[in-house]
Amino acid sequence: MPSLETVSALERRLNATIPQQALRGQVTNRLKHIGRTAKLAGFRPGKIPAKVLEQHYGMEARQEVLGQALQQSFAEAVQAQKLQVAGDPEFTVKTHDWNADEIEYSATFEVYPEVVLGDVALELIERTTYELSQADLDNTIATLRKQRASYLSVDRAAQIDDKVMIDFTGTLDGVVFPGGEAKDYPVELGSKRMLPEFEAAIVGMEAGDTKSFEMTFPENYHGKEIAGKLVNFSITLNRVEGQVLPEVDAEFAISVGIADGDVSRLEEEIRSNLLREVVRRLKGRNKDAVMEVLLKVAQFELPKALVQWESQRQMEQTAKDMQERGVDMKGMQLPADLFRERAEKRVRLGLILADLVSKYDLQAEPEKVRALIEDYAQSFEHPEEVISWYYAEPARYREIESLVLEENVVEWVLSRAQVSDKELAFAELMGN
Repeated sequence: MPSLETVSALERRLNATIPQQALRGQVTNRLKHIGRTAKLAGFRPGKIPAKVLEQHYGMEARQEVLGQALQQSFAEAVQAQKLQVAGDPEFTVKTHDWNADEIEYSATFEVYPEVVLGDVALELIERTTYELSQADLDNTIATLRKQRASYLSVDRAAQIDDKVMIDFTGTLDGVVFPGGEAKDYPVELGSKRMLPEFEAAIVGMEAGDTKSFEMTFPENYHGKEIAGKLVNFSITLNRVEGQVLPEVDAEFAISVGIADGDVSRLEEEIRSNLLREVVRRLKGRNKDAVMEVLLKVAQFELPKALVQWESQRQMEQTAKDMQERGVDMKGMQLPADLFRERAEKRVRLGLILADLVSKYDLQAEPEKVRALIEDYAQSFEHPEEVISWYYAEPARYREIESLVLEENVVEWVLSRAQVSDKELAFAELMGN
């Protein structure tokens, strides 16, 4: 009769036996199977005597049969005792005599913890809100116009939004540093592609002007030779080009994705896209706020096996991402401990969410999954194809189902916690 020991809060040790007689017949059958294709000098496949097979493959067959028997015995024991196993068991075989009546073994493993949550009604959550305004639409259209601007030469001082052509020389201790010299170099003033001090020096100059000035590079500048150093620049302005914004007409509408050039639909499409993005970002921020509260009020130990699995998964995904970006990962091994803290957080949240979904019946209803898929598909040219794509593969559908489960948990928590609303500025919400 199997017995169960409690090793620690989550660790258990199962002690059990397997009748040897049950294994002997399986070993014989396994050897017969091996003998059909085994190749040994002096024998034809399928004609190797049983004794010879035993000599060459007996240990392999016994180990394979024993491994399967251990897994089956363990599965039956934990099912009988209604244990939820987290991770794989570690087997220790205590009987090494193949003539014994029984094989005694132990299996050490972890079980899932009981998730204990504090009272979320006592917690304060700051919920992010935002109402899309006409100014947001106007600013977005203005940005789209700037992105499609053309430039014409002008006879005046350079100002923000102009494009200028300059010659420049930068020296450190009287010596030109690497990358510190160029001819007819284009600079878009206000684009922030150059350091602010550099752009500021150009503003107000006219074609033909030359200016010298000193500037200190930031400590974290990518060019190590000049990072944090005081350098001298000499700039000659060759040409100033003023920005010419396109009219909001059919040609402009087509350039931003309105296929028929209908200007009246332009604002409607922009509003729809902005609103969708605002909702997505609000959901993300508020989900993060809720998850932090759940992590705060949750008290339970994590199964080490699940944390190790998650750390390994994150390590492999990071290595894959780096390789796709062109980093040569050959011979490079990322330490799993680097991902442990993030893995622990992810495992803890996963257990909390699963517990809440189960306890409070927060399952993802098919209609909510469908609505989320349809909403996501609207940002594509052919929404119906995107919808079909998600329904064609169960794994894709489950991804959206998981998002709906998270939304259900967020709604459940917000309906019980103390909530205060805070409206963000549009630029902050969009991460600008």
